[in-house]
Amino acid sequence: MNSQDNAYGILIAALGGEGGGVLADWLVQCALRHGLPVQATSVPGVAQRTGATSYYIELLREPAPAGATPVFGLTPVAGRVDVVVASELLEAARMVERGFVTARTTLLASTHRIYTTVEKMHMADGRQDPQRLADAARALARKTVLFDMEAVTTQAGTVISAVMFGALAGAGVLPWPRSVCEDVIRASGKGVQASLAGFAAAFDEAAAPSSASPEVSKDALQVLADGGLPQALQSEWALRLQPWPAAVQLLAAHGALRCRDYQNGAYAQAFLDHVQALVSAATPEASAALEEAVRHLALWMCFEDVIRVADLKTRRSRYARVTREAQARPGDIVRVTEHFKPGVDEVAAVLPRALGEWLVALATRRGWMGKAHVGLHIRSTSLWGYLMLRSLAWLRPLRPRSLRYAQEHETLSVWLAAMRQVLRESHAFALVLAGLPQVLKGYGDTQARGRLNYARLWSTHVVPALSGAPGAPQAASDLSAALKATLADPEGKLNQAHRAPASNTHPVFWAAKARHRETPLTPRA
Repeated sequence: MNSQDNAYGILIAALGGEGGGVLADWLVQCALRHGLPVQATSVPGVAQRTGATSYYIELLREPAPAGATPVFGLTPVAGRVDVVVASELLEAARMVERGFVTARTTLLASTHRIYTTVEKMHMADGRQDPQRLADAARALARKTVLFDMEAVTTQAGTVISAVMFGALAGAGVLPWPRSVCEDVIRASGKGVQASLAGFAAAFDEAAAPSSASPEVSKDALQVLADGGLPQALQSEWALRLQPWPAAVQLLAAHGALRCRDYQNGAYAQAFLDHVQALVSAATPEASAALEEAVRHLALWMCFEDVIRVADLKTRRSRYARVTREAQARPGDIVRVTEHFKPGVDEVAAVLPRALGEWLVALATRRGWMGKAHVGLHIRSTSLWGYLMLRSLAWLRPLRPRSLRYAQEHETLSVWLAAMRQVLRESHAFALVLAGLPQVLKGYGDTQARGRLNYARLWSTHVVPALSGAPGAPQAASDLSAALKATLADPEGKLNQAHRAPASNTHPVFWAAKARHRETPLTPRA
């Protein structure tokens, strides 16, 4: 029997460990219980978050005639897939790119992101634009159901396969009733109650999606609730977020928590004050620039120094992650050795400003900058190594008096003033200027190159634009091109080319004439 016209194809795109195989088994069991012929195949994915495992289920829409043997396809065919369900937004975009999402397809996908290796390796912000991914899905699919499945999964305490199952049932794409799905979950015998809770929540969301605006606001409140804040502080911050645009609310919630973890509550309040100033200056047309500015503001205020690095390297969560990645079993001894190579600039960065400036000036005169590095191998899992790193982390209260803090915040204040100006005048230039802090990153030599990059771009492109020399569109185009070139230049060669050409003259050094003592010649034999 040729089942092409009667076949119904369901394609699942899930990452490893998310239970995609369990979901495929549930669908097969449901079909069998409903008396439908079914076949399931899978293609394993790859490691390092470069692709997903795909599961393909093909079944008949109605029971096969007596004596007929249906013939199913082993793999999905572009243009002939009826349902695509993806556990992550970029995986949904992969299915769109491969032609599996067409005018006959119902697409169900989660809006959360798990970033790929390529996105993480990018020198700046390598993330894919989630709005662009969602727009492509909506444009090509017959019906699209998008919501944050990860949030539903966390709330229910289950795995995302149960949530995807509920979304399939709630969207009305399965040829059997909800009760069949729930009976199959109960028969699985593992985590039944949590799976049923996630299934039910996703079913309701897919059947009657909530409006976008309340969902975003709910997400911001959830971020604050998950941040371990006292209830009074949660309410205070939520009140500050309320008047802001929905996207800014979420960014500000993440940024405030990051600043509080980085320094203290007062530092987080200062961040929110800066966000308020940017929001007040922005026009409706500059919404994208405003969001980009808030994101980079949070990253900039939490700049990396040796205090921050020492703090992160000695956190319990970090040791748990290393143990998990090393696949250590209970009772195994895990030793972690940290490799440091501090230089004069890194030492000066954490000193009080006056003392740090004196040390930098001394090192510059004597030619120590970039040369005087000490290689250190510190075992952070030993008592002395741990205490050595924690002693650096305990310098956090002194950070606001340090040289690096003064340098960063002086530059930051000038950037904020420029952002407030251009957010009112030119949203195109504001969007590019908001991304300028991307060149400032890391510490040591990386941080020094970043400061040179920033100073070069500021003097050659931003200052003329703020004074009104070039037109706004041309200024935005020039700065964007220069920024892209800088981010593609990790070794800082553009900074070398920007320096004034060296003079051909050489200094003359005068020295006293050395006394010459004649040595008597020894006659040859």
